Amino acid sequence: MISELEEFYLNKEEPLKSCFLALRSIIKSYNPDHLMEMWKYKLPFFYYKGKMFCYLWKDKKTDQPYIGMANAHLFDHPALVKGDRKRMKVIPIDVNEDIPVETLYEVFDLAMKTY
Repeated sequence: MISELEEFYLNKEEPLKSCFLALRSIIKSYNPDHLMEMWKYKLPFFYYKGKMFCYLWKDKKTDQPYIGMANAHLFDHPALVKGDRKRMKVIPIDVNEDIPVETLYEVFDLAMKTY
């Protein structure tokens, strides 16, 4: 039987499916020893040493994926968008463009300093 976490990725239409799978791989490879993927709030969440690090979701209006960053209220980066959120900020991802891996890792580096 397939888990809800795996269903999240496999039930998406292309190009969203490939983008989410690529983001998953990028996040997990950033710190494979300490970033753990879990299914929380019906979303794929990534925890760093047991604390919420980030999650994957898509914008309701644009249907574009994004990475939601926990603790992002504690740091700034031009790639982060706050919107109406209090603690979280997001990194919007365009499915029609290359994923900005270096930018993601810059944000992840800043986020790690908050733990």
